[in-house]
This record gives sequence, C-alpha cells and structure tokens, in this order.
Amino acid sequence: MKLLEKTHKGKIDVIYIDPPYNTKNKDFVYDDKKIDPTDGYQHSKWLSFMSERLEIANHLLSDRGCIFISIDDNEEANLKLLCDEVFGEEKFVAQIPWRKRTAKSDVPFGISQDCESVLCFANDNFKAGIKGKERKYYETDDFPGKPWRFHDLTTQRTIEERPNSNYTMINPRNGDSYPVNPLRCWAITKDTFQQYYDDHRVIFPGDYSFLNISNPVLRYWKEDDAKKAGEDFGLVAASTYLPSDQVGMSQDGTKQITKIFGEKKFSYPKPVGLIKYLIDIASVHTANANILDFFAGSGTTAQAVLELNQEDGGNRHFILCTNNENNICENVTYPRVKTVITGIRPDGSKYSDGIPANLKYYKTDFVARDEEYLSDALLKHITEMIQLENGIKLDGKNYLMILTDEQADDLSAHWDQYPDVKAIYLSKNVLLTTDQETLFDNIPVYIIPDYYFDFELCEEGESW
Repeated sequence: MKLLEKTHKGKIDVIYIDPPYNTKNKDFVYDDKKIDPTDGYQHSKWLSFMSERLEIANHLLSDRGCIFISIDDNEEANLKLLCDEVFGEEKFVAQIPWRKRTAKSDVPFGISQDCESVLCFANDNFKAGIKGKERKYYETDDFPGKPWRFHDLTTQRTIEERPNSNYTMINPRNGDSYPVNPLRCWAITKDTFQQYYDDHRVIFPGDYSFLNISNPVLRYWKEDDAKKAGEDFGLVAASTYLPSDQVGMSQDGTKQITKIFGEKKFSYPKPVGLIKYLIDIASVHTANANILDFFAGSGTTAQAVLELNQEDGGNRHFILCTNNENNICENVTYPRVKTVITGIRPDGSKYSDGIPANLKYYKTDFVARDEEYLSDALLKHITEMIQLENGIKLDGKNYLMILTDEQADDLSAHWDQYPDVKAIYLSKNVLLTTDQETLFDNIPVYIIPDYYFDFELCEEGESW
C-alpha cells in the first residue's frame, strides 16, 4: 500500500475491502505477528491495524472516490467511529445491510445474526446511481424533434395543505371538467394553470389517441430532463436494500470459487454479485475507474470487475493486494483471476470462454536502508513502479525506458527498428539532443518522477 501511495495517490475511484472481522474465534496478522483471541490487546491492535491502512486508503482516493468496507457486528460500531476520524464524519454515505445467510435456529438468545454491513464513505464529488430503465419519451408531429414524457398531475399534498390547488380543472378545448382529488390535489394552482396550458405542459384525455389516460397529466420535455439531471440523466438512486437473489449470499460465494477449483479453497468468500453491485453503482459515471482491494482474499473483486467490463463494455482496472498468508495469492487469488481471464482452470479443464484482459503479478521486495549502493538498488525497481503506475509493460517494443544518455543515443541510432513505439519513459538525468527531440516528436515522452524513491534516498542522505 505504501508503494501504491507513490504511484496512485488520488487516482483510485473505488476501494472495496473485506478485512478481518476480529471475531472471538478468529485471529489476524499485524506487524508480522499473529493476534489471537486470547490477546488482551486484540481489540486495540485491530483498530491500529485498520487505522494504518485506512489512512493510506484516504490518500489514494480520487476526488470522486469512495470506499466500501464489509464488517459484522463485532467491530461495526468502532469501525464507523474510526472511519469518521480518518475520512471525516461528513464523508459518511451509507451503512448498507447485506444478508449473508438464511436464518439459523441453534443460536444464542434465539436471534440469528443473518446480516453484515457494508460501510461507505466518499469524497465530495462522489455520485452513485443505477442505470435504470430509460424513461419512455414520445415524438409527435405537433412537436417535431422535441421528445416528451408525461407524469401524474397530482401531488401527495392535500387540499388542506394547498388550498390554492383545490379547484376543478377545465379543458379549454371542449369544456370537459376534472374535479380535484381531495386526497392529493393538483400539482399546479388555479392561477398558474393557464400558463402551463399555454406552454403545452398540460395534456388532457383525448389529446393523443395512443395515451390511455382518464385525467389530465403534466408534460415534461426530454431536453429539460437532461439539463436538470446533467451527468445523472438516465440514472436512478441506488438503494441500501440488496435483494439476495441479485447480489447473492455467502453460499453463492462458496459455489463460485468451488466451480473454479473443484473444491472449497477459501472460507466465506463474498459473492461476485455483491461486489459487482457496489462497484457498478460507484463507477456509474466513469467506465475506466480504478478499483482497489487491499484485502484481496480469494480475488472476488477482480472477478467482479472483469465481469462488469464484459457486460457493459467498460474499461475498469483492478489492483489487488494481499500479504500472501498461507500462500493464498499463489494458490488461490492469482489462479482464480487467471482462470476467469483465460477460461481455463488450474487443472487444464474449461471453465468458460474467458474474458480478454491483462494481468500482471508483482511481489514486493525488501531493500535494506544500509545497502552500500542504495540508489542503485532502488533503481532496479523503477521498471515495476512505472508499469504499476501507468498500467503498461515496458516491453522494449511498444513502451521503452531510457535511463542514460548512452541508451538514448543507441535508441536514436536504431530508431528505424522501433516502428511500434507508443511511449518513452525518460530519466530526468537524460538530456536529449535537438535531433533526438525531433526524432521522438510524435511519441509521448514521460519524465520518470522523483517520488518513487525520493523520500527513502533523502532519508539516507543520498538525495535532497
């Protein structure tokens, strides 16, 4: 996560995490130590464990980014308070209940705890929504090129609350009368009726043969809807009610991972449908959102992103992080994601037709601060940092890296051998000649930033 803070600060649009729940019969690893239920400081260590990670998560979120955190009753209240402190109480969006199972009968106190929660916090520019069914608009000869829809002309307010809307509406064309509904009343007053009618906003029964209406209705123009809704046009508000038949329960998550491996290789995986729903409502305004899960577990988040992209043509990117405890990344997470992409299970059998996508697997390395040549040791990892930040592969063909003047000279001398170059990543210490600048003029050239390892080098006095 600290590496991501260098490469993706302010660039993550959606974070979903399913952290350890700190239950009475489970342990978790913190500072390379296993914290078990007998630890007298288990609770405070869990809060410290979460706080360190949420602080970084807050730095990673974009200005419209949000974070979803799955949690159960054991730490839900404390996690909410911690998030209030880290993200800001005003950034709280919702607490979404998720039904994880059907009711059990053999439970303490006779109440089955069937639900968990998903806490959501977001930055100021965050907007969620669901791609709802598009409103029905009509195009008629009397208003060519100006689509319209209609809606009920009454309001839930009563005539006692709005006495100026208590009147019998008369159709000026034929004199037909329409008494007010005493339980609802008209949405427009007697004084404003004529203006609405003159603006062609009021439609009476019989005005259009294809409309089956028995009372006047109000016309809305599509262009006005679009102006009012802006980027939210065509969306409906997301709900905290999650139907189990749509998002799934724990048993569905187990079935999904078993379908890939032929056995249950991970306990209590979240169902793909739940993560898809959360990512979908949160990335509804950007089809190329960056999604992060730093408690990657079995890789459900990656599968959710891949399936969403396949369904709606999006170009969302996922980043998964795991400490590889019990070799979970090598044995479960990576093989699962690879199976979803290739359609071939680890045992060689067919799982699906696959979902075309790229997958890159990185391992973090340890570089001692007393390394004799620290800058050289860190420089060896520049390639990974560039690839991680930009989502590309420095393959020496499409994407090139130049760290020295000699490499620049060699590239320019053999430029005709590189017809497919898409971008060049250049060290700030390399000074291109005028001829080289002209040669590379049509190719994007990016200066490799100092922030990859600048802090570490400054700390050891090798930079300033």
